Amino acid sequence: MSANYRRVRTAFAPEVRYEVVPAPPAPFRARQEAELERLKTVLLSERLAELQGTQFEARVERAANEAAALAWVTRYPLLVFPALFDEMAATALLCAERQERILRRSRELLAA
Repeated sequence: MSANYRRVRTAFAPEVRYEVVPAPPAPFRARQEAELERLKTVLLSERLAELQGTQFEARVERAANEAAALAWVTRYPLLVFPALFDEMAATALLCAERQERILRRSRELLAA
């Protein structure tokens, strides 16, 4: 044996095994998903009540679905969704109104 090496006596304790049973995350996420869907329904119905009968309702519904999908991948979807929905709905309405103005102006120009 070389001078750089020294024999170390080893002693092992008896083997201990633990059974680890992780708690399934599904019930919590399912509950959170149901709450997000309920929140989406409430906010969407409020926004649609403001629009009442306009052709923009489909755009706002699409914005609500997109906001819910984006919020779901965040850490706190119930916290993020209301602000995200407001922003996306406002943007959808602005785009729809702009399209309406362009279409109206195009028809006027074609009619002249």
